Amino acid sequence: MAAQTMTKTQSLPAFFEIFGEMWNVQARLGQGVSASVYRVSSGRASSAAVKEFQVDAQGGDYGYHKERSVLEDIQGHKNIVTLYGVFTNHNCLGASTRCLLLELLDVSVSELLVRASNQGHSMWVIQHCARDVLEALSFLHREGYVHADLKPRNVLWSADDECFKLIDFGLSYKEGHQDVKYIQTDGYRAPEAELQNSLAQAGLEGDAGCTVAIDLWSLGIILLEMYSGIKLKETVRSQEWKDNSSAIIDHIFASKIVVGPAIPVYHLRDLIKSMLHHDPNKRSTAEKALCSPFFSIPFAPHIEDLVMLPTPVLRLLNVIDDNHLHNEEEYEDIVEDMKAECQKYGAVVSLLIPKENPGKGQVFVEYASAGDSKEAQRLLTGRTFDGKFVVATFYPLSAYKRGYLYQTVQ
Repeated sequence: MAAQTMTKTQSLPAFFEIFGEMWNVQARLGQGVSASVYRVSSGRASSAAVKEFQVDAQGGDYGYHKERSVLEDIQGHKNIVTLYGVFTNHNCLGASTRCLLLELLDVSVSELLVRASNQGHSMWVIQHCARDVLEALSFLHREGYVHADLKPRNVLWSADDECFKLIDFGLSYKEGHQDVKYIQTDGYRAPEAELQNSLAQAGLEGDAGCTVAIDLWSLGIILLEMYSGIKLKETVRSQEWKDNSSAIIDHIFASKIVVGPAIPVYHLRDLIKSMLHHDPNKRSTAEKALCSPFFSIPFAPHIEDLVMLPTPVLRLLNVIDDNHLHNEEEYEDIVEDMKAECQKYGAVVSLLIPKENPGKGQVFVEYASAGDSKEAQRLLTGRTFDGKFVVATFYPLSAYKRGYLYQTVQ
């Protein structure tokens, strides 16, 4: 028996039997019309996500076969969720459901937007997200696929790979062979998809299916929301937007107080505008968008970014006084004390305490996994060390490995 229901009043399964091994269900991550997604863990402390599909109205499992087929066809790109395998779940009532075993990812762009509290995100986060999603779309489009449901909830951060990844290919199709009438989500739907959905609702059919250009439109809206910090669902529905979206974009950018050089902001504005042409033939492609000058500008993360986006590296602030750094004996004692403390939360690969700037007096701890660093961050934040309250943020592993210690923007 692959899964048991915990009680009659609880809908969460207690576990899944996957490839002969029991995986405990820890939480439901999401639930849609056709599928539910769960966080699961095995006895070896491995974690993954299970997407369990419901039987469709015709008694079949078309949704499962469709998403499985797309995922199997596009595996191997670092910015697309990894499919580990597929299995059939048999519950205690004798019913069977089809499941995908997927890579477990972290925070979504949707959650990041909530945390931004109408302030918008730093250019570092926006650039990181834009580049990662465009890389995924460029690959997806070269393979002939349209994602068709790009939205903040379907872009997730990978703590271990330190990048954003695309998920949910349930509406995806090969360009020119659209097999789904209603595509994209309200607020992120391109004008041509809006027209097609309206025709389908009226029982009519358009001349042709939507192209990969609809994905660029969705990304343009996502990036505009990340910059402004506000949801634009009502804005993009307005007649004013339909009449002159370019002017509205200009107004959004002009309304925000910019700290630092204005040129990077203009590059971002122009990049977003190139994705939001109402005519899909004039819209930028993913490959062309990656050549924007916006991506040639190096940005430093804000401290808030390093709190929100987990990585295997933890950075501890407000821990060590400068006078301890230049007494070799005291310095060695502190290093050993910090290593002993940090090893309580997971396997420590390396530990660095710079004696000079950048990073002077900060403690950088590289863990074997992002799961360990997240647990350490949770338990160390607010603790006292040598009478000081510890502030714990994450830190980009790639930068740490190169010895590049950012002077973060406060």
